[in-house]
Amino acid sequence: MEDNSRIIRTEYSEEMQKSFIDYAMSVIIARALPDVRDGLKPVQRRTLYDMHELGIRYDKPYRKSARIVGDTMGKYHPHGDSSIYDSLVVMSQDFKKGMPLIDGHGNFGNIEGDGAAAMRYTEARLQKITQEAFLADLDKDVVDFMPNFDETEKEPTVLPVKIPNFLVNGSEGIAVGMATSTPPHNLGEVIDAMKAYMLDENITTRELMRYIKGPDFPTGGIVTNKDELLEIYETGTGKIKIRGKVEYEKSKGGKTNVVITEIPYPMIGMNISKFLTDVAALVESKKTQDIVDISNQSSKEGIRIVIELRKDADPENFVNLLYKKTRLEDTFGVNMLAIYNGRPETLGLKAVLKAVVDFQYEVATRKYTNLLAKEMDRKEVQEGLIKACNVIDLIIEILRGSKDRNMAKECLVNGKVDGIKFKSKESKIMATQLMFSEKQANAILEMRLYKLIGLEIEALINEHEETMANIYRYEDILARRDSMAQVIMNELEEIKREYGRKRRTAIENAEEAVYKEKEIEEMEIMFLMDRFGYAKTIDMATYERNKDAADAENRYIFKCKNTGKVCLFTDIGQLHTIKVMDLPFGKFRDKGIPIDNVSNYSSDREQIVFLTSQTELNLCQVLFVTAQSMMKVVDGGEFDVSKRTVAATKLQEGDRVVSIVCLHEQKNIVLQSREGFFLRFSIEEIPEKKKGAVGVRGMKLGEKDLVESVYYIQNAVEASIPYKSKNLVLNGLKLGKRDSKGVKVRA
Repeated sequence: MEDNSRIIRTEYSEEMQKSFIDYAMSVIIARALPDVRDGLKPVQRRTLYDMHELGIRYDKPYRKSARIVGDTMGKYHPHGDSSIYDSLVVMSQDFKKGMPLIDGHGNFGNIEGDGAAAMRYTEARLQKITQEAFLADLDKDVVDFMPNFDETEKEPTVLPVKIPNFLVNGSEGIAVGMATSTPPHNLGEVIDAMKAYMLDENITTRELMRYIKGPDFPTGGIVTNKDELLEIYETGTGKIKIRGKVEYEKSKGGKTNVVITEIPYPMIGMNISKFLTDVAALVESKKTQDIVDISNQSSKEGIRIVIELRKDADPENFVNLLYKKTRLEDTFGVNMLAIYNGRPETLGLKAVLKAVVDFQYEVATRKYTNLLAKEMDRKEVQEGLIKACNVIDLIIEILRGSKDRNMAKECLVNGKVDGIKFKSKESKIMATQLMFSEKQANAILEMRLYKLIGLEIEALINEHEETMANIYRYEDILARRDSMAQVIMNELEEIKREYGRKRRTAIENAEEAVYKEKEIEEMEIMFLMDRFGYAKTIDMATYERNKDAADAENRYIFKCKNTGKVCLFTDIGQLHTIKVMDLPFGKFRDKGIPIDNVSNYSSDREQIVFLTSQTELNLCQVLFVTAQSMMKVVDGGEFDVSKRTVAATKLQEGDRVVSIVCLHEQKNIVLQSREGFFLRFSIEEIPEKKKGAVGVRGMKLGEKDLVESVYYIQNAVEASIPYKSKNLVLNGLKLGKRDSKGVKVRA
């Protein structure tokens, strides 16, 4: 068996680099990025060309999408059918494209994110503008064609699009190492800007923006950073801030409804349901108490999301909250990257128009050169027929006297009369003087007798005059750039007149949304948490009335401010902060809420060591003791943090926090180890450290020994604990030094 395999000896890294660059360029050029000249990616161009070839015009019946997809895949685009169908669907969606190129029939998805039906159910055909402005001159040799993937068909390298489609419909695509994101624009404005550039190629971007005010999204909305647009159009990159459009409606009982009638372009699709979820979350997280009800009443007529507010709510302040906390205000990242002269480039507005205008001149030159050549051929034939009509008797005599077509043709072209029978010598002499061209002779030989009717001859003369007028016009267009520019501008004006529409997106400079939270009267309340981890807050009077029951039933009880935070320290060294406002405030017998539900604390992986208010922490120093006997004192102000969870201390491997306490009147500390050693020493020996420090050793421990319990003693106050069936007085232990072994207490 013959082995046809080929072994390449090369440096592996070089081969990988070359292969990856080849792959990346293939994705960039032949898949993900649009050509600036027609604004189309290869899959879009191939789909439109295939529909053109199949004859699925705007005035013809719809054809199954599966037929179009299959034909495109088989002839031009050897990739997955889903990518072709997805492209076809997007080109038909008027909420994604400023100017849809395909007329879809059936379920082609909607603005709320529902996908299109399967391609076997839907049908499509070209839009009228696609036929007239994208595909009209393909038969006039205006663009280059190249072989398809298997060299059985020819496909255009670019479509002869007459408008700046790259701007009108925008584009989004992710390549390798780069991405394109161009917003859609208003067709009429883009055509006006293109005409202005053609009249003055030195026009500035600022002057072009007299015509193109900014993006025109099909979903409407309001662009709020008008002053930043100039730089975006100069560089081709930047961020456009866009808001949804909001209206206020009065409802029953003097309430106000906030009605969203237009959404930001990035919100189309599943982000509408995400927006509704985010609004509901504002209520759950107590960011606002103004919402009574929310409903999505959107339909084919347009977007309508209704939020019913309480009677005393401030609608404008509430809308500012939506702008700040939801995607009702969003950004559209602009990166006008396209294929220009065969390579990817980021283009500003003027560069895009220059590329499109240069392409229009190139297309027009090829078009009118081709038309001129056809008219010159027609002129030659017409002049031959007119001349033939003047000597028709002689020509009939030549035809009747010739033995075959070639003999007659030789006589008409070169005046050869050998072998031809003439009625008279005069006819023979006249025949030798005939000097028709090859084309003229063929036309004469193929001419039908009815063409000799007087009216037909007159029509021929009129046709010749029309042909001469066309030749003069085409020569003028090709000779003078001004004439060609006028022709292009006339076509643009006609497209604008038929397909232009009013701008949908408003352009303005809006101030940043500022949401003013309702001021809450600050007061002291009591925090209660039982042994099952259920927490709540009650007012001071309620606590005083139920003090004995509260103290008996709850594990943690302390004062806090209703505007403050609760700080929860765990054995793995984490600090979780909880806003007091997130805890239920109410009656003494209310159950409360699990502390896990309002914080990042998880009882499955950590245990609570200390719980107190932020106010208390700010006023004290905090003492940490770990199982491996590491100790430190930290200023409580270090734990005043904005994040919900931070590291409260640094732990060595295998260590955990045993005790945390706020220092007030405690003078001595007693460490008790698992093996029965007790060490009592002064708290003053423990140094103050930062919260990120490990600390110092408090007690020398045996190899497998750990600190099990920690006790704190005040001066002149006896402290005792039950230990091994006897009462151990902690004050009676010998006062030792930090970092010593302590004494072993026996039964």
